[in-house]
Amino acid sequence: MDMRETRRQTIDEVELMLANARLRDELEPYRDESIESSINRMSLQAENEYLASMLAWERAPALPISDWFSPPLHLLPPDALGDSQLSHRLKKTIQKLYSKNIVLRCTDHLCDRELYTIIYRDILPCCEKKVDVPGKALEWMCVEDTETWLRFYATPVERRRYQEEFDCELPPSETPKHRRQLPGN
Repeated sequence: MDMRETRRQTIDEVELMLANARLRDELEPYRDESIESSINRMSLQAENEYLASMLAWERAPALPISDWFSPPLHLLPPDALGDSQLSHRLKKTIQKLYSKNIVLRCTDHLCDRELYTIIYRDILPCCEKKVDVPGKALEWMCVEDTETWLRFYATPVERRRYQEEFDCELPPSETPKHRRQLPGN
């Protein structure tokens, strides 16, 4: 290693330490013991990324998801659309949601109309923090009950653990009817 490399590493480390101090100062009003216990095992670079994501979360506004878009994303009611119109709008809406880092999970048990209805009724009006952190997404689980999750999405290990923990009969495992390739999945 030559002298220039050593000097560059020193400068990089000093910059990381200064950034760390600035992030900690900015997080001070939001600070609690969970920050300290989480970062004790991280490199300085990882700690700074973690602190920056926490700061972004704390400062992010909570808005209805429909207002994350410009203009706001408004959908026609599900019963106002025919099946082909609805399917087309559903695909476009899923792409729009993904453009704002909103990823839908566990949708394959739902027909297009049911999924569109969940987006229209539950997702778009829901207030969530709009956090713009690279690589982070808001994941929306489209399963409303444990039985559906156990039936269609739980792995054999998850099913066994659930059965052991709750000492109950499980629904049969099934393959969902509506296989989708959604962005982010």
